[in-house]
Amino acid sequence: MSNEPTVKHWTAKRKAAVVMDIFKGKITVAEVARQHDLTFSEVEGWIEEAQRSMENGFRARPKDIRKQYASDLRETKEALGEAHLQIYALKKGSSQISVKRARRVRQAG
Repeated sequence: MSNEPTVKHWTAKRKAAVVMDIFKGKITVAEVARQHDLTFSEVEGWIEEAQRSMENGFRARPKDIRKQYASDLRETKEALGEAHLQIYALKKGSSQISVKRARRVRQAG
């Protein structure tokens, strides 16, 4: 077992440091997994995520990333709005208001 304390929460910074050590050949995936009581696939997932992030960093158009974030945010807001409408409909009782009617009210107002 390692003298290092057990990490309970893996921040992005900690993951990046571990992945960089793997990339530099200072430690293997198996050693990281064993030392920190992680699965091999967890550590491999970090490596894959880091590689995707690096690829995006080398892209000539970071605006593409911003567009994707904006699109994801818009979809999330729409889903949240739908959830609010469903909650509203449930609170009012299905006999008094339907989700479809609530949508029409929201769009009109």
